[in-house]
Amino acid sequence: MLMAGSGLIFIGFVLLHMYGNLKAFAGHDAFDEYAHHLRTMGTPILPESGALWIIRTVLVLSLVVHVYAAVTLWRRARRARTVRYQVKKHTGAIFASRLMRWGGVTLLLFIIWHLLNFTIGKVNVQGGATNDPYNLLVDTFDTWWLTLIYLLAMTMLGAHLHHGTWSAMQTLGLTGTERARVRSKRLAFAVAVVVTGGFSLVPIFVLAGVITK
Repeated sequence: MLMAGSGLIFIGFVLLHMYGNLKAFAGHDAFDEYAHHLRTMGTPILPESGALWIIRTVLVLSLVVHVYAAVTLWRRARRARTVRYQVKKHTGAIFASRLMRWGGVTLLLFIIWHLLNFTIGKVNVQGGATNDPYNLLVDTFDTWWLTLIYLLAMTMLGAHLHHGTWSAMQTLGLTGTERARVRSKRLAFAVAVVVTGGFSLVPIFVLAGVITK
């Protein structure tokens, strides 16, 4: 339940984050206005960046819970199988489980880099300014190897969401009938495709020279 609940929080976040990223297609001013709005959201009831820090706190706590649940479930699975299989069958379930485990580690490393790139350290590999969100985004994805890393990470995110959404639906008891299972599988696939495709559009169009400074 902890894994499913924290996972659903991340699904909601990545969908909203993806929508915000797509503002880049509206141009420099629209994207920077969106970035500025994130810091003024909730004012004057909250101080500047107050709502943003609330969101960050929820995400950090969700990440801690998600990782804790993943490690706990992995240890529980190892204890349950005290004898190794003599012949291990590489079934789809085993492959999906391995992909979720190592994909999660890969995504965690990518998140750390992503925060250093755009939020905490604001690293501009082209040596340009870092105080303009739109220009930093363009400079980053105008670098082919960074775009390649980003696209690979989004592919891994899609696979993680595909299996994770389906697993969350199972955990929450929403796959009790054949019709419900079919709907859940379709939903999981749709979430994976929309998020992967939505996040991939901006770096691809920056690298192609469509989105420019």
